[in-house]
Amino acid sequence: MELAAAETRLLDTAERLFYERGIQAVGMDQVRTASGVSLKRLYQVFPSKSALVLACLERRDRRWRERLAAYVDGTAGAAGERVLAVYDWLYAWFAEPDFRGCAFINSFGELGAVDPAVADTVRAHKAAFGAYLADLVAAAGAPEETVGPLVLLAEGAMTTAAISGSPEPARQARLGAARLLAAT
Repeated sequence: MELAAAETRLLDTAERLFYERGIQAVGMDQVRTASGVSLKRLYQVFPSKSALVLACLERRDRRWRERLAAYVDGTAGAAGERVLAVYDWLYAWFAEPDFRGCAFINSFGELGAVDPAVADTVRAHKAAFGAYLADLVAAAGAPEETVGPLVLLAEGAMTTAAISGSPEPARQARLGAARLLAAT
């Protein structure tokens, strides 16, 4: 099996298992078995579970931000509508049948205190999301001080949707964001 194909298969499998069951609940042997990749190849590609977790998070970060940006970029209307489109996208994401919360929040909860690299990766993802929202806010002509509350509305919606099992927190966050933007 080619190294790139093994890496892709391992990442696909590990990401699915980590997201479904939790990182600490999934061992490297389970990843090996579910992926069909030999243990020797697994450790050639990812010398540790931490390296595998980081690779999964980095790949998920790219995909998540690309999906969000593609959705927002497809939104017609005033620049403020692009900010609100973030919450519409969150609603669609929360409504997906396999939604188990934010993988970054979940990862931080499991490993943030014991794996500084995971904590740093999560912080980088959240900072990139905040910077993206800041760009949308600036394009909408809204004050910079609205960025923090808008980020908190989104992050709170992610956590609440995971706990409640409902996409509705995204609608509530959108309503709050619309009110905040209208007040500026």
